[in-house]
Amino acid sequence: MQTPTPKVKVLFLCTGNSCRSQMAEGWARHLKGDVIEPYSAGIEKHGMNPHAVQVMAEAGVDLSKHWSKTVAELGPVQFDYVVTVCGHANEHCPIFPGKVRVVHVGFDDPPKLATGLPDGEAKLAIYRRVRDEIRRFVEMLPQSLTAPAK
Repeated sequence: MQTPTPKVKVLFLCTGNSCRSQMAEGWARHLKGDVIEPYSAGIEKHGMNPHAVQVMAEAGVDLSKHWSKTVAELGPVQFDYVVTVCGHANEHCPIFPGKVRVVHVGFDDPPKLATGLPDGEAKLAIYRRVRDEIRRFVEMLPQSLTAPAK
């Protein structure tokens, strides 16, 4: 009997762990849960973004039990990869022990882009666009993380 291959441990890191990193964790769990053990965290925590939860639910991914957390709250997990999903997290990424590889894949910040828009379709369209961009990225995991840098 063959020993199962261990899952790749991936941390999706952003500033507040409220939107993009949560979406990435949700997609990874939903689409790649057989090969990836996904986590998400923030440099700080801002609470869950209700629009992110809503647009992910529309796509069949339930984030309602997720919560905003910092890296310290995850405990001593030995990650294989840390994927920073925003510039701020990339610039302020903490040092991780072991052979973790940090990869930056930036996505637009829906709350920032939606500032000033009334709640409704215009605002949700921004969240949906970023949700779908994150899904396309997650669909290529983990192979895209292990590919040599070009």
